[in-house]
Amino acid sequence: MVSALPAVYDGFDLPRTELARSALRFAEEAEPAVIFRHSVRGYLFAQALAGCRGLAAGADYDDELLFVSCVLHDLGLSEQGNGDQRFEVDGADLAARFLRDHGVDEQAVSVVWDAIALHTSDGIASRKGPEAALAQAGIAADALGRDKEQLPRGFADRVHAAFPRENLAYAMTELITRQALANPAKASPLSFPGQILRRALPDGALPDWHDLIAHAGWGDRPVVSGSP
Repeated sequence: MVSALPAVYDGFDLPRTELARSALRFAEEAEPAVIFRHSVRGYLFAQALAGCRGLAAGADYDDELLFVSCVLHDLGLSEQGNGDQRFEVDGADLAARFLRDHGVDEQAVSVVWDAIALHTSDGIASRKGPEAALAQAGIAADALGRDKEQLPRGFADRVHAAFPRENLAYAMTELITRQALANPAKASPLSFPGQILRRALPDGALPDWHDLIAHAGWGDRPVVSGSP
């Protein structure tokens, strides 16, 4: 029997499967509350944006996999998910283990892994299937306000009333920075976590692309404009 969802979810169209409920509970127990609420909002915005784009659950995308992808997408920012990789990949690996423990087939695991690992990768997630594309769209809408004007009138207000932001973007930035300062391997210079870490370090402490070129050892020199 599928367990009932708490009253806070009343009025929102969430998948009611046992897997969805288990994923919700797993994320809520593992993540800081501000991150968990962001994950739920990410799904609600993803679902709404899908409707705005004429995409139907069941026909154009798997709603359960979209839900799981969004709800588990920031597991890498939890203590349990904090490993030696960038947080997106740590989170994807933990989500994959969770899904396998619940008997989910490998094709579905792969869909969720891609959606989570690529959710900060503009131009890539959108090409990896509808679940990954929609997950990134919903997550970006919540984190950065991207495409929020496409949401139905009043929908964001209703979502925020149920799942308050509590300065999500800055709270998330602090968590990523804290992880990266403790383990620089989690924030390579050209990654999204690396961009965030750069703001927390003295100027020049973290190399940028041109610094990496200069230290490559191949002797490359800038090309003069107009030359081959």
